[in-house]
Amino acid sequence: MSPGMPEERRSITSLMTRVLFAGGIGRRGRGAKYPIQTRLYRNTTNSRCYKTPRTHPRDSDGDPGMSQDSVTDHRHAAPPRAVETFPERFRGAAGFYTSGRPAYPQRLARRVATLVGGLEQGRVLDLGTGPGFLAIDFAPLAGAVIGVDPEPAMLAAAERNAAAAAAGRRIRFLPGTGETLDPGLAPLRLVTIGRAFHWMDRPRTLAVLDRLVAPRGAVALFGTAYPDVPENAWVPAFQAVLDRYDDADPARTHLRTARNHDAELLASTFGHLERVAVLERRRTPLARLVDRAFSFGKVWGDQPDRLPPTLAEEVRAALAPHAVEGSITEVVEGRATIAWRPGEID
Repeated sequence: MSPGMPEERRSITSLMTRVLFAGGIGRRGRGAKYPIQTRLYRNTTNSRCYKTPRTHPRDSDGDPGMSQDSVTDHRHAAPPRAVETFPERFRGAAGFYTSGRPAYPQRLARRVATLVGGLEQGRVLDLGTGPGFLAIDFAPLAGAVIGVDPEPAMLAAAERNAAAAAAGRRIRFLPGTGETLDPGLAPLRLVTIGRAFHWMDRPRTLAVLDRLVAPRGAVALFGTAYPDVPENAWVPAFQAVLDRYDDADPARTHLRTARNHDAELLASTFGHLERVAVLERRRTPLARLVDRAFSFGKVWGDQPDRLPPTLAEEVRAALAPHAVEGSITEVVEGRATIAWRPGEID
């Protein structure tokens, strides 16, 4: 279990979604002219396949996201533009990430490792590692793990969390960004990016990764969301509190206009995409949800060293009607989009 997240984590459903985009390359869809979307949801408790309505769970990370339910015609997509990456956005929020942000279901890392294969002797790079959640999850699954982040406060938190998880000796943390990665990191079997891709210059980062990722290696984008289930009735109230800080957010235009991650991946050499998701029910103390609110960069506005003075009170008041004995029940969906080079798919 990732450090700092002791709330109850009980897996209720494991979902696998395979989204295959073919454009005349690779075995799956050779000669196809348009994107092909194949979707399989498997309930592992009874091994029966089922269909779900075409709805998208609210993204819990505030990014353009991994759109699960749409196929976009990217022939008319806007060309890449200069990207502002807001390097100091999380200086204040870093101290709240470990206790506030939901950890990924541990089964999710194992699913991704199985799909990618070869991690036991391979090297995993966790890019934008933050407090090290994914680096720690992959440490027992890989030959070596390297965590990279531009924010010193995040790297310090990652070091502490890795030590607490007894994974410190298996992970090396380095300062850096996706655009400036050391070529000496190659060859990489897998690059993981958790809730951070939207803060990178994505086309440049993917071009750099194309030079570092080994043949048949992959890039995996991780995120979390709140599915539309009764346990998540508290989410709109929580989101409404965060939305009050939108106008003071220096990154609001960037977040609202950036095209989604699928579009960026499809425009790169990593154009074959598959997805896997795991849902967990958890019991989370209100104090951790207060910390979760503080972990969002937008609530700090353009003052990353000044604690938002009324935020804690606002969150507690909004969630009080949903709390039982000081805690909230939530269902968190951890999901990953895995991207390979199309010509390397078996």
